[in-house]
Amino acid sequence: MPDLPQWVLTACQYMLAAAIVLSTIRVVKGPTLVDRIIALDLIAALTMAQCVLLTLVSGFIPYLDIAIAIALISFIATVALVRYLESKDL
Repeated sequence: MPDLPQWVLTACQYMLAAAIVLSTIRVVKGPTLVDRIIALDLIAALTMAQCVLLTLVSGFIPYLDIAIAIALISFIATVALVRYLESKDL
């Protein structure tokens, strides 16, 4: 893979950070619980992307392990919350 210019990586980091901030606002102000769960799942996905980007910038491979751990925890939490909502019978 060719090396990306530093300004591209920096721009991606800022865009991911802005998306995380906007998703956090949706978690706080979400009209329904389902919207909040989806926003939390989006924050987890954006955090994983940020970890992968940090790996590209720094070359520190364990950031990929952190991204995988976030993916596993996010998946399990989302499934648990959806099952809870189903049993709650909204």
